[in-house]
Amino acid sequence: MQDGPVTIPKIGRSRRSTQKNQRAKAVWLTGLSGAGKSTLAVLADELLTERGHHTYVLDGDNLRRGLNKDLGFSDADRRENIRRVGELARLFTDAGIIVFVAIISPFAKDRAAARALFPSGEFVEVYVNAPLAVCEQRDPKHFYVRARKGEISDFTGVSSIYEAPQQPDLVLNTATESEAESVARLIDYLEQHGGLRSAERHG
Repeated sequence: MQDGPVTIPKIGRSRRSTQKNQRAKAVWLTGLSGAGKSTLAVLADELLTERGHHTYVLDGDNLRRGLNKDLGFSDADRRENIRRVGELARLFTDAGIIVFVAIISPFAKDRAAARALFPSGEFVEVYVNAPLAVCEQRDPKHFYVRARKGEISDFTGVSSIYEAPQQPDLVLNTATESEAESVARLIDYLEQHGGLRSAERHG
């Protein structure tokens, strides 16, 4: 019997990605409330799962119900929210998974800090672009109505700023293109940049 501790080799991200036959990605969708971030993330998640990929969606709903339920919407809490989400997304990519992060993430500095957690090419910043007026018209959860009445403080686009990405990897204009068109362009981007296995591109 061998004396001393047994060294167990660590299973790295490369091996886990190879096992899943895909390249791990953190697809970070940023934009105003109502721009369509979560909708596009869920649609892309469904399409890629049907193709046999390993994916997951992180958004404000499933994060603030649990991991970040202790955080509010002050600038400091927003930064901590992004920090936690970035670390969580990094763990997903360590496991070889394509993770869609659909979160307003209003501050450019915080998005840059999230990108810095990932190897080059593994973080994809997607700007889901829709004008404030369009987002207010949609307002699926009536957040804008409440914010205009003063019932919600520090609401992005109304009483708190949103710093739009200056050089995102991809821009999806959800005010001028359909959901299907936006999702198709998102998946096409991932195909062209090595996130999806070639055997599944047309399968």
